[in-house]
Amino acid sequence: MENRPPVAVKSIGKMKPQLVVLGTGFGAVSLIKKISLAHYDVTVVSPRNHFLFSPLLPSTTVGTIEFRSIIEPIRLARKGITYFQATAVDLDKMSKTVVCEQVEDKRRFSVKYDKLIICVGAVNNTFGIEGVYEHALFLRELIDARRIRNRIIDNFERAALPALDEPEQKRLLHTVVVGGGPTGVEFAAELADFMSDELTATFPAQIQAANITLVEAGKQILSTFDEGLADYAMKVFKRRNVTVLTNTTVKKVTATAVLLSSGQELPCGLVVWSTGNGATAFVKSLPFERDKAQRLVTDGYLRVKNELDIFALGDCATIENYTQPATAQVAQQAGAYLATQLNAMAKRGSPEPVGEKFKRINFGMLAYVGDNRALAELPQAKSSGIGTWLFWRSAYLTKLISLKNKALVLFDWTKAILFGRDISRF
Repeated sequence: MENRPPVAVKSIGKMKPQLVVLGTGFGAVSLIKKISLAHYDVTVVSPRNHFLFSPLLPSTTVGTIEFRSIIEPIRLARKGITYFQATAVDLDKMSKTVVCEQVEDKRRFSVKYDKLIICVGAVNNTFGIEGVYEHALFLRELIDARRIRNRIIDNFERAALPALDEPEQKRLLHTVVVGGGPTGVEFAAELADFMSDELTATFPAQIQAANITLVEAGKQILSTFDEGLADYAMKVFKRRNVTVLTNTTVKKVTATAVLLSSGQELPCGLVVWSTGNGATAFVKSLPFERDKAQRLVTDGYLRVKNELDIFALGDCATIENYTQPATAQVAQQAGAYLATQLNAMAKRGSPEPVGEKFKRINFGMLAYVGDNRALAELPQAKSSGIGTWLFWRSAYLTKLISLKNKALVLFDWTKAILFGRDISRF
């Protein structure tokens, strides 16, 4: 369908500067919650009309947590903001306008800004490997988790059908996870739990054919963690018959198998691709400096390099000469920092930020490795085991955005313990 001419859209309250936020992730929501609505008219543009607590996304793929328990409508994140369900597709610096495209009918409109915050996140990095987009599933949004959940159930139901030969049954019940970072490891852990806790009882004739393989290009999984903790995760996986292939890369993905660079072929019914971040098409199209990973380069105040009123944070940005991990924790801190700077700039009536440049506070890293065990690498200590799993759960419970989310997640965890996970396909 041909795009109609852009329609200019302006926020209400013309006397205040127009602050436009692109995205609804951790950085965006953190900024929205702290920005002064007395000083700015805030407009949020994103194709996703909710905030997603992504650290618990792997748990939704097997029903440990239900989908709606980890999302919060963006309109409820802060009353008084304007929200447009659309995708930013172009930027005109001269007129200070963002061109947006509606999600449903692709019609375009424009949004004027005085200050622009780019926090559009990232997309999955496939490294140009053949067949990934066509045959693998990703784990970045709720719709991805739903697709994975349905595929798991479908594969077991198909494997239970009569007259299915053994090689095909084994193929259907083999899941290959590509990427040994936290998301890939936690998904493999959740799937192993699901198989042992629920599917062993409901599919007793098929469960012996089920298998999980985790493929990692580096020398160890969880490369950002202490080597001892990564070794602990390997031991848990070995005990639970999760095969881990390190120093292994993927050459091609087909409808029925993963072909490794070594020439080995892994027949499988599900491929989950979790190998890191790539830049969005919008970020790639912007006329700003980018690093080798195509992230926008900013100064220490999170301003896009050589720009006065355009800022960037989260997975789509990197601070010049300052290395930081692409995590929800960092994005959340950056959003809060930028809101404080913008509030101060509005009070002073100055476009220039002052004070200390952004520096993240390291609160540590957590990862679930299955069988009610987790890892924690904190500034003060490192730990693993069942006690760490309880800490992992309590830490994420406190970080959820609303009281409703906290209650729902706690209820889901309790329900899974008492009654098991749901194996319905819907």
